[in-house]
Amino acid sequence: MSDQAKVSSIEAIEEFRSRVIVYVNQAHSRLDEVGDEVRRTRSWLQTEQRMHWEGEIRRRKRVLDQAEAELMNSRLSSMKDSNTLQMLAVTRARLSLQEAEGKLLNVKRWFRVYESQVSPLLKKLESLRSVLDREMPKALAYLLQIENALEAYAESGPVAAAVHEAPVSPHPSPES
Repeated sequence: MSDQAKVSSIEAIEEFRSRVIVYVNQAHSRLDEVGDEVRRTRSWLQTEQRMHWEGEIRRRKRVLDQAEAELMNSRLSSMKDSNTLQMLAVTRARLSLQEAEGKLLNVKRWFRVYESQVSPLLKKLESLRSVLDREMPKALAYLLQIENALEAYAESGPVAAAVHEAPVSPHPSPES
């Protein structure tokens, strides 16, 4: 029975190692994309949408103030026909303002919900990033060591086996 192991495909380890490298690079890329998307969404909710609806509230308050002033003017001028139109304009402006205030409340609520649901998921992604940054380089180095050790073994194996299998003569050679 032979004392030498059969090393048939060192290339398979090399290919596996190269695929792990590709995986690590792609995983880093995807994690960066997810992080960017989370930041964009957070900014959109916290800043853009909040500012938009705060601006809408200010604008709609001005419209309501103007409609109320026109209603007051029409009451003072005692014009009954336009009074109804002015009351309708005030009602519409109030409803519009209430809608904007509701939208702002929704945005604030969405932001709180977003933060509470996304934060635990981000922690999981960060632990994956930690594995990719700390453990995968060690694994790749280990695979490279295995590959080098197997190559060295495969190269020295037949020579070492030939030395062990060479017949040893009981008589010393004349060169000795």
